[in-house]
Amino acid sequence: MDFTFTEEQQAAAEAAKGVFAGVAPDAVPSPALTPGAVADVCDRALWAKLADADLLSLLLDSRYGGAGLDAIALCLVLRESARVLARVPLLESSAAAAAVQAFGGEEAKSALLPRAGRGELVLTVAAHGRTGHDPAELAVTARQDGAAWVLDGVQTAVPWAYDADVTVVPAHTATGRTVLALVPRGHEGAVLAEQFSTSGERLGELRLESARLAARDVIDAEGAWEWLRDLLATGTCALALGLGERVLRMTGEYTSEREQFGFPIATFQAVAVQAADRYIDLRAMEATLWQAAWRIASGAPGALPAAGDVAVAKIWAAEGVRRVVQTAQHLHGGFGADVDYPLHRYHAWAKHLELSLGPAAAHEEALGDLLAAHPLA
Repeated sequence: MDFTFTEEQQAAAEAAKGVFAGVAPDAVPSPALTPGAVADVCDRALWAKLADADLLSLLLDSRYGGAGLDAIALCLVLRESARVLARVPLLESSAAAAAVQAFGGEEAKSALLPRAGRGELVLTVAAHGRTGHDPAELAVTARQDGAAWVLDGVQTAVPWAYDADVTVVPAHTATGRTVLALVPRGHEGAVLAEQFSTSGERLGELRLESARLAARDVIDAEGAWEWLRDLLATGTCALALGLGERVLRMTGEYTSEREQFGFPIATFQAVAVQAADRYIDLRAMEATLWQAAWRIASGAPGALPAAGDVAVAKIWAAEGVRRVVQTAQHLHGGFGADVDYPLHRYHAWAKHLELSLGPAAAHEEALGDLLAAHPLA
């Protein structure tokens, strides 16, 4: 097993560090003090900087103006973005564009990918189903009507729905197949209703009522949704890792300066042991993340399908990020809840990521199903 990054992947990470260096995690009102959304739109200035640094086209081929990199490079950039709580749809737009490139028709590719890579067009994905607890592909039905497709159903908690120009919506057909519909914002039959995340970001409930789409706007390739879903999940694990690493560093800095009985509390055994446990969590999150990203990027065979590696990464990320922020709050004492200090924001974002990943028990059950279907020799 060799997790050494290529020069191109390292260059993407370094470029991301440069772009995110000046981003303040508390640049918008605190979610603890804001009844609605902390802001109406994403950080458009930062989005433009990412476009200028060619970080929005990492996964795109050169013919679309991209760098032709892989999921590992994207996860390296996402890791950096989470350290500063970057308010941009980097994961959703990049993953959606990659899915269009891998499975879409030539007309859709030509219309969407060059503009998405330049940051002129924003994509997102409706990946949480009707309630957030059921499979996303079962929340919407798709049926063919002549040369068109007709969609009906509801998707909840669509990230950056009000910023996105196109939402990728998984939907199931009468035969049980899953298709991906590219639904433009404001399309007839597609209605958005405001929702808010635990981090205070503006989400959207997308209602589709007999929304008609041309055949060119529907991807019906086998495995497209499963591939996109795994990429989104792995990218969310990268966000959890970056956030957790920043939180543990904040905790180390605070406990090294905070004194009790004349000594920094970092020297107390109880504090050191808790911090060490969280460090172990982060290293496990990191190892399982790169394994999952490598399986997606390489397509390499394994004892289990790539979904098994993704499930393991999700188990560690969902539980690990929660433990990291809870320990950080505990070791910071009352200072961690001070809205003038950014730790409470990281806690809110971590909870949102944990909810996005879903409970670890569900991933353990999915992993068990895969093990039953693919017995290990």
